Amino acid sequence: MEAADSRNKLHSRLRLWEFPDQYVIEPADGSGAHCLDISRLDASMKLIDQVPECNSVRVPKIHAIYGVVGMLKLLAGSYLVVVTESERVGSFLGHPIFKVTTLKVLPCDHSLKNSPEEQKKMETEFSKLLSVAEKTTGLYFSYEVNLTLSSQRLHDLGVESKSLPLWRQAEPRFLWNNYMLEVLIDNKLDQFLLPIIQGSFNSFETAIGRDIVDVTLIARRCTRRNGTRMWRRGADLDGYVANFVETEQIVQMNGYSSSFVQVRGSIPFMWEQIVDLTYKPKFEIVQPEEATRIAERHFLDLRKKYGSVLAVDLVNKHGGEGRLSEKYASVMQHITGDDIRYLHFDFHKICGHIHFERLSILYEQIEGFLEQNGYFLLNEKGDKMKEQLGVVRSNCIDCLDRTNVTQSMIGRKMLELQLKRIGVFGAEETISSHLNFDERYKILWANHGDEISIQYSGTPALKGDFVRYGHRTAHGVVKDGWSSLVRYYLNNFADGTKQDAIDLLQGHYIVAVSRDMAPVPQKGGLEAVANFPVALFVVLISFWFATMSLKQVRFSHKHLFFSLLWTGICVGITALVRANGRIFCNRPRLHKPRS
Repeated sequence: MEAADSRNKLHSRLRLWEFPDQYVIEPADGSGAHCLDISRLDASMKLIDQVPECNSVRVPKIHAIYGVVGMLKLLAGSYLVVVTESERVGSFLGHPIFKVTTLKVLPCDHSLKNSPEEQKKMETEFSKLLSVAEKTTGLYFSYEVNLTLSSQRLHDLGVESKSLPLWRQAEPRFLWNNYMLEVLIDNKLDQFLLPIIQGSFNSFETAIGRDIVDVTLIARRCTRRNGTRMWRRGADLDGYVANFVETEQIVQMNGYSSSFVQVRGSIPFMWEQIVDLTYKPKFEIVQPEEATRIAERHFLDLRKKYGSVLAVDLVNKHGGEGRLSEKYASVMQHITGDDIRYLHFDFHKICGHIHFERLSILYEQIEGFLEQNGYFLLNEKGDKMKEQLGVVRSNCIDCLDRTNVTQSMIGRKMLELQLKRIGVFGAEETISSHLNFDERYKILWANHGDEISIQYSGTPALKGDFVRYGHRTAHGVVKDGWSSLVRYYLNNFADGTKQDAIDLLQGHYIVAVSRDMAPVPQKGGLEAVANFPVALFVVLISFWFATMSLKQVRFSHKHLFFSLLWTGICVGITALVRANGRIFCNRPRLHKPRS
């Protein structure tokens, strides 16, 4: 695979000079290229021949950095985002891949000193979101190859496209810093424009006889409807869905390279769960009359990008999930045809919580589609021998746990077909026949599922023990219970702020001064003291005292009184928390959409 033309090659080593009035980013890769000068007053940019001279008044701080992520403008100041730490995690088609381990936000806000007081307060509120943004996980990049495109799409790029800078080759929906790069693009700073994806990247090598097999799993998260678990559900009016992830499995050996792509994404019409402190908020279908049109847009887009589509719906047939599944099936009746198919598989009813081997029932139903639409294959000369003509689109409610178990099963079956086609496996040979290969393959998919889940829900994937070990374990069940409690806490009391930060970074919310802009409301009264951890602590203490008093009732009626008192306090606090969900819940506050 060809990387970008050398004239557009990204700077892989950079040095940041922090002067009192400017930032200077110096290429440290021996290229002798121009330095990038950024004003700390107004964030204006220009290329300069060399780093300015230092003196006793202008003593700079000097750091090594590994890429410029972009620039974000708030009310009065702008903020430069850079990669300060990274680690190499493998290679993609022969090119090194790096994971971002630390981001840093550098303010260019000296002009804020002359801003009105109210504007300063609002700037402070918005800039706090950037500290949340610095903790963004699952970011990957390459200096040499376009990570936003699958192997098949990269191979099909024309010669002219391959000579373009990486950011111009990139698929915008998978380019995590697409919005933040706009200022650098306007200034024609191609060699400083580092394309970044969010998702996961895992790989391993293993021996099968005398052959060395390299297996890579890469996930690309779509930015169109990016967000957190309870705050981004379903689809928008344009058909973009929450938690849409493209997963590509690549196998390389003896000069052959083969890949298989599948996708996941939320049920493609407008629905939501309003966080209200209940463990599982009610599912609400929004604008049901638009459902068919929205789903049609979604599947036409998939058809255009991937070819034939098989939608596998894994949600329950009963309860709240059943209402969504029923609506989904109804909508798909108007859309399905030769190129778009729909299949419902009630994962929980058929597999329960431990019998995931019953996914073989699902595979029997989709095997024909998989064999017909195949996978991408290049021979040792780089010639295309096969191409993938369609994609399986899987979903559950979160598109995390059930989906990951299902996708790992499909990936395993397809990898076995690929290895048989290349000639590594015999007709009856499977991955399970090779213990080391089997173990590492399970870990590969388990790590992949955990990383995707952490980005959307804040915790590793549930049911991950089955993917990791091939069966459910007692430790895995306990871990799932803990992760469910953590998800509940994050959904209610942390993800609102995180959603605001995501919307700011992705350009879904544009900060601008307007006449109707009101100051950020300050909490007062009950809201000023309402805090879930405190409330939970009081409830637990009250419950403990109630239990202790109840044990002493047989010695004194006084303890019966105190038992009832503590029980009343426990119930009262719980009712207060439940009734004041809007106070205790950490809800997103940004609501002005990008035009």
